[in-house]
Parts: sequence; structure tokens; C-alpha cells
Amino acid sequence: MSSETPPLTEEMPPGPDGLPVVGNYLAFLRDPFEFMTTTAREYGDIAAWEEIDGPVYQLNHPDHIEHVLVGNNENYVKGESFQRTLRPITGNGILNSEGAVWRRNRHLIQPAFHPERIQEYARLMTDATEELLATWEDGEVRPIHGDMMTVTLRIVARALFGVDIDEHVEEIGTALEEFMTASENLSNYLLPQSIPTPSRRRIERARERLDSVVYELIERRRENPGEDDVISMLLEATDDEGNRLSTEQVRDEAVTLLLAGHETTALALTFTAHALARHPAVEERLVAELEEILGGETPTMADLPELSYTEQIVEESMRLYPPVPGIVREPVKPDIIGGYEIPPGATIRMHQWVVHRDPRWYDDPLAFRPERWTDGMKQSLPKLAYFPFAAGPRRCIGDRFATLEARLLLATIYQRYHLELTQGPELDLMATVTARPKHEIPMTVHRR
Repeated sequence: MSSETPPLTEEMPPGPDGLPVVGNYLAFLRDPFEFMTTTAREYGDIAAWEEIDGPVYQLNHPDHIEHVLVGNNENYVKGESFQRTLRPITGNGILNSEGAVWRRNRHLIQPAFHPERIQEYARLMTDATEELLATWEDGEVRPIHGDMMTVTLRIVARALFGVDIDEHVEEIGTALEEFMTASENLSNYLLPQSIPTPSRRRIERARERLDSVVYELIERRRENPGEDDVISMLLEATDDEGNRLSTEQVRDEAVTLLLAGHETTALALTFTAHALARHPAVEERLVAELEEILGGETPTMADLPELSYTEQIVEESMRLYPPVPGIVREPVKPDIIGGYEIPPGATIRMHQWVVHRDPRWYDDPLAFRPERWTDGMKQSLPKLAYFPFAAGPRRCIGDRFATLEARLLLATIYQRYHLELTQGPELDLMATVTARPKHEIPMTVHRR
């Protein structure tokens, strides 16, 4: 199915009215997942409304999203709303930067994510997972989200930075948690940036804690350079004029990779563990595949092509619970989408959470059914009916790293343990930059 392009109109698309001054911010913050879903269902493929910062357009059709992220991507930047959220912690890293700075730094970082290089990370990933499992005791209640955040943070530090940060894991995790929860405070959107609100002070403290660790990692690598870790590569790199990156620029990229390099994979694994606990037949089939293919051995890169159901589980988990629930962009020049003229500077929202659950593309979309991911089903989807890692030139640089990690960790964990929910079956999520559990998810771990 493709969207039809109506005649050009100067009117805004229909959308929710909102309240005076705050617009729809309160409705969004109260229940962002309900707001974005209801807006799509009530107003169709493109909805719009006015906010303090200007018009907002929510795109709900894959064709419209493909136009922004791929077809006309050069006309779109991350925009002020995105920068306002992430720049206080990530600075001008590749998530935030634009133009020549973004192209240069992505080029510098890209070798760390080359397919051949990523293969070398496989053993490191399973080793870190086995270290985690060695701390589990049969029948123990574990903080699963916390465990997944810890192991993926260790992996990204060892793989991309060439260092072990075990002594800093708690400090980094706490700082990132503090930033994520503080970043979505309503005052950040309504009050001028110069006003030191409590949430902004919490963000500053989180940055200070992160910086104390990251600058130490940078100095460690400056004194003892590695051959192929990201920090060493950034410290050695020069621009077209022969100038090296500043220490702050290296810091921005390091923090960006720490945040983006472990957060989404940890969330995907947390959501997958939760879904498997609620669907014992799926777990049973997963364990049968692992027993048949691995026979109790640690999974390797060579095993992954045969672990097809394991891959389907990860795909389905990231469909139903996309770790990044939405993307924002701003047009630089006027554009036309769905027959509507979009002005420069407007906020464009595109929500994986909405599109991944649209019944036009997915039969019984709220059901967790990994077996739906057949080759035929994938070919029948519009190109961006599934986009957990975004798309186009700004597609997540670490997508292969993340999917490799998710499959290897899932296989390693479920060969050894069955995880059982110890609280209610529903996930209670909050939408920051990512979709995160509002509370820890305790699960009882049973050795197989």
C-alpha cells in the first residue's frame, strides 16, 4: 500500500488542538505513547498542530518518512528540539552535528564499525555476557534492565575504546540515567535556556560525572595509544588543514558512543526478556533452536546464520518495543509532503512506535509473534514500515554492532537460564530519547 498525494494545499493538516501556551506538551508528557498513537489513528498519515516553537508535523506513513530520511534527506537537519534534548550531554557528537563536521567525524569513526571489524567483537561480547552470568545464582531475583545496561556498557567500552571500565560502570550508568529522566522535564521546553531549573542542574551534574570518567579515558589513550580503538583514532586524526580534533571534540564523540552504543541494545534485551517471560511457547522454541545449533557451546559469528528464530525474536522485539520510539527532523527549505507545504524550521516527528504497530503493515500488530518475520513478509513491507535504526545517511552507525550483540547475548543467556517475571505483566515505559522502563524489571533467574 502506498500513500496517495493529494493536490497541494496551503492549509495545515488536521491535528490535536492542545492547550494555550503549552500546546500538546502536557498531553505528550503525560502519556507519549498514547498521544502519538491516538494522533496517528485520529488524523491519518500526516497530522499537525502549533506549539510555542512553531508548527509540528507528525508523519505516520512509511512513504512520507522515507521522503524525509532518504529521498530528500539533504533538506533536513536534526533541529532545535533534538539539540535542546541531547546537546547538554553529547555536545557536538555525530548524533548532533551537521554538515562538514558530521561527515568528517562519521568518516573517522566508521572503521570501528566495518563488518570485518565487527566480527572481531563477537567473542568479546559473549565473554562479557558469561562474566555477568557468573554472578547470577539459581533462583535469585535480578534487576534485568540494570544487568543489561551494565553488560552492554562494558562491551562498548572494551570494543570501541579498548579499555575496561568496570570501576566506572555504576558512575556512568547513574549519570546517564539522571540525564535521561531530567531531559524530558516540561520546564526544559517552556523556559529560556538561561534559567537554571532543577532539571537543568541535574543534567549539569550528570555531565560533570560523565566528563570525569571520559576525560580520564581520553588521557589514558593519549599516553598509551591503541592501534584501532575509536579514541586513539580520533586523537590521531586531522582535518583537511592538518589540525587535530580538540579534546572536547573527542570527548563529545566518546560520550555519544557510550550513550548510543549501549542504551538501545540494553533496552532491546530487556524488552525481549520481558516478552519471552510472557510467551513461554516462544521461549521454548528459542531454547530448542539453541540446543540444536549450539549444543551447549558459546555462540559464535559462524553460528548466527543458523540461529534464524533467535534473529526473528530480536526483530519482533524491536518492532513491538522499538528502543528509540521516535525521530525528529527540521526542514531547511520549504518542502511538500502529502500535499501539504512544510515550512522551514517546522518540527517533523516520525514515530517507530506508531508505524511498527500499524495494522496496515502488520497483522495483529500488538501480538508478539516472531514467526511473522518470513522473507516474504519482509518483502511485502513498505521500505520504512520497519526502521528501528532510522534510515538514510543518518542511519545509526552502530546498527550491525547492535544486532550482532543482541543475538549473541540472547543466545548466551537463554542457553543457561530461564527468566521469570516477579511482578505484573505490563511494561510501564517513559519516552525520553529512548523508550525506557519507568521502574526496574526484577526477574527470577532459573539455571537450566
